[in-house]
Amino acid sequence: MPEGSREPVAVSQRYNVRRAAVLGAGVMGAQIAAHLANANVQPILFELAAEGKDKNANVKKALDALAKLEPSPLSTKAALAQIVPANYDEHLGLLAGCDLVIEAISERMDWKKALFEKVAPHLAPGAIFASNTSGLSITEMAKSLPPAVRKRFCGIHFFNPPRYMRLVELVPTPDTEPAVLDQLETFLTTTLGKGVIRAKDTPNFIANRVGVFSMLAAMHHTKQFGLGFDEVDALTGPAIGRAKSATYRTADVVGLDTMAHVVKTMGDTLPADPWAAFYRAPEWLAALVAKGALGQKTKAGIYTKKGKDILVLDLGKQDYRASAGAVAEEVAAILKEKNPGEQLAKLRASANPQAQFLWAIFRDLFHYSAVHLAEIASSARDVDFAIRWGFGWSRGPFELWQAAGWKRVAGWIAEDIAAGKTMAKAPLPKWVLEREGVHAAEGSFSAETGELVPRSTLPVYARQLFPETVLGEKQPDRGTTVFEDEGVRMWHQGDRIAIVSFKSKMHSLGHEVLVGLNRAIDEAEKNFDALVIWHEAPFAVGANLKAALEALKAGQVDDFEKMVALFQQTSQRLKYALVPTVAAVEGLALGGGAEFVMHSQRAVAALETYVGLVEAGVGLLPAGGGLKEFAQRAQAWARGGDAFPEIQRYFKMAAMAEVSKSAENAREMGFLRAGDLVVFHPAELLFVAKAQARALADAGVRPALAPAQIPVLGDTGAATLKMLLVNMKEGGFISAHDYDIASRIAEILTGGPVEPGSVVDEKWLLDLERKHFVALGQTEKTQQRIEHMLKTGKPLRN
Repeated sequence: MPEGSREPVAVSQRYNVRRAAVLGAGVMGAQIAAHLANANVQPILFELAAEGKDKNANVKKALDALAKLEPSPLSTKAALAQIVPANYDEHLGLLAGCDLVIEAISERMDWKKALFEKVAPHLAPGAIFASNTSGLSITEMAKSLPPAVRKRFCGIHFFNPPRYMRLVELVPTPDTEPAVLDQLETFLTTTLGKGVIRAKDTPNFIANRVGVFSMLAAMHHTKQFGLGFDEVDALTGPAIGRAKSATYRTADVVGLDTMAHVVKTMGDTLPADPWAAFYRAPEWLAALVAKGALGQKTKAGIYTKKGKDILVLDLGKQDYRASAGAVAEEVAAILKEKNPGEQLAKLRASANPQAQFLWAIFRDLFHYSAVHLAEIASSARDVDFAIRWGFGWSRGPFELWQAAGWKRVAGWIAEDIAAGKTMAKAPLPKWVLEREGVHAAEGSFSAETGELVPRSTLPVYARQLFPETVLGEKQPDRGTTVFEDEGVRMWHQGDRIAIVSFKSKMHSLGHEVLVGLNRAIDEAEKNFDALVIWHEAPFAVGANLKAALEALKAGQVDDFEKMVALFQQTSQRLKYALVPTVAAVEGLALGGGAEFVMHSQRAVAALETYVGLVEAGVGLLPAGGGLKEFAQRAQAWARGGDAFPEIQRYFKMAAMAEVSKSAENAREMGFLRAGDLVVFHPAELLFVAKAQARALADAGVRPALAPAQIPVLGDTGAATLKMLLVNMKEGGFISAHDYDIASRIAEILTGGPVEPGSVVDEKWLLDLERKHFVALGQTEKTQQRIEHMLKTGKPLRN
């Protein structure tokens, strides 16, 4: 494409859901309703009618519990009020106004069918009806629905917690209209930010079928190799690219009763499966469930807490003991091997029980996934994404196998099957031995058709310029480089929208990044229509503390001050650039990262964006223009002309290093403005940011002129804020150094040593920021805090 040309991108027409009902206010139903509210879809949450005058008492109790959950299923506290409580006795008529109805009651087929018969007459003719079952037959459920409703019925399996877990499995019946699935997939992807996998209607679908089997395999081999539960969790978490909760902590979080139910479902519905003998809860699991020790929700299960100590169940002692599981040195060394094939070879060859355990769970996972691929999924890609998105693994089973050398590993599995070492005697499918892998540039292997299946061509995916990919898949074009240096890469995709991406670790904002970003702004003003800051999460974690500490320790105060001045200059350039500047933000945007978000002319943030001015945690204060911006915004947003309440709120945020809990919460806090956008699917972030940049450029938008006069509260305002600190200091809630930092923040926000009602300009406030930042940097206590953070990753109270 020649430079300067712009090719239109096809995007999907959204399935417009104005109002949705959720049937069932249990843990999942209430959280699904919460996420609909997050997305500004009006949710109606149904529950059984309560006895007494208030028939909504049951659903209100569920909403009260929802508000207390952590991490919060709500993007803002205000979202809770958007959920309409309802009951089946009084409010079935409300279903007629819903575009989408999701059933989320307990996993009982008879209960679900009875509810379907009750609600079906009240559904709108064009509404989509779906069940959130985690594994019951969708086709069997559909039999209780009228033929007209069956066409618009399917499974819609969210994973817990729905706000944070990417995966949703869509499960059609033979009667489900294809258009219904396309509409739902589009809605789930863009509006709710989900990764959608279309699963076959088999027990437990894809993710739970494979993921729960992997847990059962781990439980089986825990006993076989004589390992402790905590030892296995040390082995099966981040050490092998899986979630921190690993195996047994995951079971506790999910609920041991839920785990036992899922396993029972597999046993009841898969009696002829080669692994059927393992589809039953171990005796110890059944015993815990019987006595009500169900895991996290009952505060005791496989793990429990005694005071601050974490205890783990010891089957040998039939009691809890201190959790101290660790990876053996020999095994840790093997896991550091970068070549996946050599890593598996060494695990297989080692006599260490931990190594043998790991080889066994990988081998049985690969064996199981291959045997069941044709039955449960349309392609190997669907299995890998389902496990990545539903269980938090960095790679799915087929990716792991292919990365380790497909044929070599297949040979090892076949040898172990022949030797009777595997959990089942089923031979590997013929296709396994005939292939070199399952993922290729052309697509992923379907065991059902024997062909490579390309990605979905549903128009919604045109919004994902850099979608997640599986190992071996063709990678998206990375665009044309304008320049690349140590700190940044500036590039474009042929549409006159420049993109700058930071290259530093965690995208920290050191000298190289600041210089590179200034150069990118220069280039954009000369040769492009707009500039977007975008890279994978995190957006930016603040200044390069290591470089700052080195300068301070060496007594290079002038260099330290120059670094701060360059930071301020860069923020101001983002704000006043002659082309639109758009920050595309995902993940952490802390310290200087937050200040770049605040100074960009427009921000587009993924929902899971966490913004905060956190410098106080390392003994410093915001000095990249953040406090200057707060001082201005307080005046602009002051109610009744009194800016003090807003200044006080910003003061507390900066002094306490508060971080938003979502992008919408960041808007409430004042980091994002009313015109900034929130995107639910992070893979759509760049698409939307570029669209915003293009719209601003085409509209001829220019940056506002710098305000010549900013009213400030002056020394009286600062004194009032400091009075709030005195009691905290005297009560021992803050240290003397905390008091010093917060006092300096107060002085900057109120304009320094000037009369109340004085007017200052931006340079005055920036000078105050820089002066106090440099002064704090030279103190011993601040340097101790920075050093402690660099060593431990945790703040120091001194």
